[in-house]
Amino acid sequence: MQKRCFWVNKDQLYIEYHDTEWGKPVYDDGTLFEFLLLETFQAGLSWITILKKRENFREAFDYFDYKKIATYDAVKFEELIQNAGIIRNKLKVKSAITNAQLFLEIQKEHGSFSNYIWSFVGGKPIVNSFKTRAEVPATTEISDRISKALKKRGFKFVGSTIVYAFMQATGMVNDHTTDCICYPK
Repeated sequence: MQKRCFWVNKDQLYIEYHDTEWGKPVYDDGTLFEFLLLETFQAGLSWITILKKRENFREAFDYFDYKKIATYDAVKFEELIQNAGIIRNKLKVKSAITNAQLFLEIQKEHGSFSNYIWSFVGGKPIVNSFKTRAEVPATTEISDRISKALKKRGFKFVGSTIVYAFMQATGMVNDHTTDCICYPK
């Protein structure tokens, strides 16, 4: 039997996500925004909850088109709050709109959000060598710095724990445990 990271359960959706996405470097702004949005909605919930609603989020939020999301008005906000297919938290929905607007500002300043966010790790993934669940951190000094920088710009739901989960999801940090089939050999 193939060994995977400790957090992967038997759910095929989780297995597929772990094996094909988690920890793989993402440099595309659209995908980075998708993960930023999903991670903000994940705050206080399990990731599997978000994964199971991912397609609903994709449809509700115009396929994660941050340019469109940045222009959402009160009517669209209400539509999202009424959408039972997503997490209907008013603060999180509002943050998705605000974060999309700020995402665009960073693109203007840095050429892309990717250039900005990857600059915190020198443009390449940090590959850790954790053997056990206990070794994998919830936050790091780098996630603390990114969190502070994003909050200073006005981003919401970007605490250090959420930022570190974002870093793991987008491959800025590779935290596959050393016994996992996805650990880089």
